[in-house]
Amino acid sequence: MANIKFMQPAEVEVLYILPAIRRELAIEMKKLFVEQKKIAKLLCVTEAAVSQYLNSKRAAKVKFSKKAAVAIRKSAKKITTELIMISETQNLLKLMRDMRITCDIHEKLADIPEGCIVCFTSDEEQICFHTNSSSSNS
Repeated sequence: MANIKFMQPAEVEVLYILPAIRRELAIEMKKLFVEQKKIAKLLCVTEAAVSQYLNSKRAAKVKFSKKAAVAIRKSAKKITTELIMISETQNLLKLMRDMRITCDIHEKLADIPEGCIVCFTSDEEQICFHTNSSSSNS
């Protein structure tokens, strides 16, 4: 993965985590004998994208832990409509943040401050964190 000077955590989710979740959902749905056309409809992507997910030609850089893979497998079994897909995807994105998977990928991709805890603190704590970091750099 390339090292980028600055990247927001949300960009990591959109560019790396979300496509990898879709890839794993597509793989799991295929194992459940869901047709590729139906997978594309349920994931709101093209059939070509599903083909690339299934053949590891898209979103192949991110690998999930066993715990995350189990959660994705469970979600794949639940997805029967686009609305359920949105709900399950949001739950999975939250899990990735809670498990610090988003942070791990963010650290590999971009120059972020050492000890960054921005995603895991309240607004008030962030202000204190940034104030203390700024004053220690002076």
